[in-house]
Amino acid sequence: MTDPLDRRAPRESSEAYRRLLERLDAWAAEARERSPGVIPCRAGCSACCHGPFDISVADAELVRDAVEGLPEETRAAARQRAEQSMERLRALAPDWTAPYDVADLGDIQFDEMVASLATEPCPMLDRSGSCLIYADRPLVCRLIGLSMITPIGRLIENSCPIQSQFPAYAALPPQPFDLECLELVELEALQGAARRLFGTTDRLDYETTVASAALLPPSK
Repeated sequence: MTDPLDRRAPRESSEAYRRLLERLDAWAAEARERSPGVIPCRAGCSACCHGPFDISVADAELVRDAVEGLPEETRAAARQRAEQSMERLRALAPDWTAPYDVADLGDIQFDEMVASLATEPCPMLDRSGSCLIYADRPLVCRLIGLSMITPIGRLIENSCPIQSQFPAYAALPPQPFDLECLELVELEALQGAARRLFGTTDRLDYETTVASAALLPPSK
């Protein structure tokens, strides 16, 4: 019988989370098909890939595993950039320690850190500005470039920083998506990732940065 808190427990929730992210990719692809040539968001665009931002425990596991899977030289360079990014974050918050939970900082201090490092490229960007883990990028990276409307009327605004350069794109109406259904699956994924990373579901609300996630201890 598997211990429910065993960090080596089956990874069904991890795979379910990947399928969930694929649903978001399909939603974005459908929007591009409905509006050909209008939406600039695609692999290779890094306009929104600057400054630290918070990611969930499920995304932290996803990033950690994706970095582990990179070729050795590429992985070493990505981790070096991640460590340099963490050094800049720690300089702004000397008391912030591993596992670098954003909640330990509080919203005000984290927002100040984000503002201070707003132009810093994500450590997962290579020299050409391409994302090294694009297929495994966090959920927020998939939501930032299109406005969304959910079945219960929740509106997620388009946060693309360069949308003003693309008037037709900026003028697109919110694209329908059942985000509430997605969040039910996400909750199970958060619980599973928390068990594997920390041995307890008590840490399902853990959030950190991409840089910190890239430096998490390798999976066993």
